[in-house]
Amino acid sequence: MNKADELVGVVEEVALVAPTGHQGRRVTGRPLPVVIVTAAGSVAVLTLTGVGWLNQPAVAAWRTVCLAITVQALPFLLLGTVLSGAINAFVPAELFTRILPRSPALAVPVAGVAGVVLPGCECASVPVANSLIRRGVTPAAAFAFLLSAPAINPIVLTATAVAFPGSPAMVAARLLASLVTAAAMGWLWLWLGREEWLRPAVRHAGHRPGRSRWTEFRLGFQHDFLHAGGFLVLGAMAAATFNVAVPRSVLDTFSGSPWLSVLFLAALAVLLAVCSEADAFVAASLTGFSPTARLVFMVVGPMVDLKLIALQAGTFGRSFALRFSTATTVVAVTAGALIGGALL
Repeated sequence: MNKADELVGVVEEVALVAPTGHQGRRVTGRPLPVVIVTAAGSVAVLTLTGVGWLNQPAVAAWRTVCLAITVQALPFLLLGTVLSGAINAFVPAELFTRILPRSPALAVPVAGVAGVVLPGCECASVPVANSLIRRGVTPAAAFAFLLSAPAINPIVLTATAVAFPGSPAMVAARLLASLVTAAAMGWLWLWLGREEWLRPAVRHAGHRPGRSRWTEFRLGFQHDFLHAGGFLVLGAMAAATFNVAVPRSVLDTFSGSPWLSVLFLAALAVLLAVCSEADAFVAASLTGFSPTARLVFMVVGPMVDLKLIALQAGTFGRSFALRFSTATTVVAVTAGALIGGALL
């Protein structure tokens, strides 16, 4: 066997165990790279406290912020992914077509409100929306659900209340701004959206024949928790680095201006790609910014970030992802700024 054949064999073996998600795609092995990287990073942060330079004040502050965000957010991430996996495995997709109004204009706000009672993370919302469209739900309503489900579900709202104790106005502002954004984007699609922007759906969401629902639940939970958990750790590390490494003068430049601070945290939400069950804790740690700017961070993050743009491009096509993510960012920033200015 030559070197090329050996390389092909290695690639085939990796493909057999590499996870490809749980929404209608084969998952035959554990995502070992994610597990190893996440575990190694966590152990390193937790245990490397006796090394000399790691006990310097700046590094100790970084470690404290990183651990605080991770430990606070982990229970909500766990609960959210458990519920998301249960919905994916046990709730029939046809249920949505039965409860939505036939009128597309009315179906949009109903689908947006449905996100309050149907928790799911960003990773699950895209394939679920894809499945709804293929089952006859108007795309506008499916997109409203896609945006609202990870932004206003009970787990996210509870995490927001815990991250901002004594500030019910922040929870109410997040709920209202996210609902407004989801409904506005659904109606905007009814007005300007074109079917040719959507790539034909090829993946199936929900229960697959021949596979037990408990197996579907286990695979869905495993994928969502490990995938979102990795982003949580990276987001916590990025937030800690931001808090410790960025000079106060730079923060003052942005935080001193109401509009610059809003735009800065909106861009930060897109780049950090923190799971919606954890982003409230990251926002709470950004104490140098105004409540309105931090609200915008929490409204934009669950609807537009790097991993969501990639998921949307892979599911619906690049043309859709570019237009939809850009428009969603503009609407989310506007809604968050206006509602935050009024309530906070």
